[in-house]
Amino acid sequence: MKIINLSNLLAGLSAIILISCNDSNQNQEQMAKTNKVLFIHHSTGQTVLRGDVSKISWKIFKEGSFIRWLKAYNKKNKSNLIVDDLKFPKKEPYGWRNQPVDYYNIWVKHAGDKPYMEEPTLEMLTKEYGLIIFKHCYPVSAIEADSDIANIESEKKQIQHYKLQYDALKAKMKSFPDTKFMVWTGATHVKANTTEENAIRMKEWTNWVKNVWDEKGDNIFLWDFYELETQGGLYFKDEYSSSPGDSHPSQAFAASVVPYFGQRIIDVISGNGDSKPITGKSE
Repeated sequence: MKIINLSNLLAGLSAIILISCNDSNQNQEQMAKTNKVLFIHHSTGQTVLRGDVSKISWKIFKEGSFIRWLKAYNKKNKSNLIVDDLKFPKKEPYGWRNQPVDYYNIWVKHAGDKPYMEEPTLEMLTKEYGLIIFKHCYPVSAIEADSDIANIESEKKQIQHYKLQYDALKAKMKSFPDTKFMVWTGATHVKANTTEENAIRMKEWTNWVKNVWDEKGDNIFLWDFYELETQGGLYFKDEYSSSPGDSHPSQAFAASVVPYFGQRIIDVISGNGDSKPITGKSE
């Protein structure tokens, strides 16, 4: 007759229970993370979040058109989707820049479990959020002609540098398969604030992002803000701007794109990011 060693049996049961608890905790954390979204932005992003809510209401309640849309969505669908927002980067030497090179420096070159220049890395953010959204403000569209040798660390606004920085960012984002990412196509200038040559290069880079850089089947998706701003043209349409010569969106335009932004978030979270329109508009 085989004699069972009680201490070994108890040790084995304890290991099984511990593994089960760890798996359960990890599953719960993943489910909670899936429900949480982080939107990283500066002024144009904040304008969209605010929409057509008055300055006073926005200042007091910090609840703009987007949060109102989100609350209505959650109520209708009995869901609990959470969308946080973060101004990023906000510290020197970056200040209010959010160019491709800035994301590259913080998230790729200085990756790690600790902040870089007080800015959170992807190692930190992906622990909490199931979807991370980031964007560039309209200065990204002041693209000069390529000149010298392409350099991933260059701060010059040239397509050759943008491509290297975006490829590095894509590889970095793919290293976090449990988190999805949404990138806005870049905001652009009204005609009065740019040149035709720069505008043509902005469209060229945006088309590269949409048709070459973005791939189906991975954890990276786009929201085509550029298309909504330009309606297929070269410039941010004047009638959509906040005032003549200002490349910030008007309140009316911002409010009009809120449902598209919200729908794009839902499409990506629900696993339909590759099959639904990247503008968030119904076809």
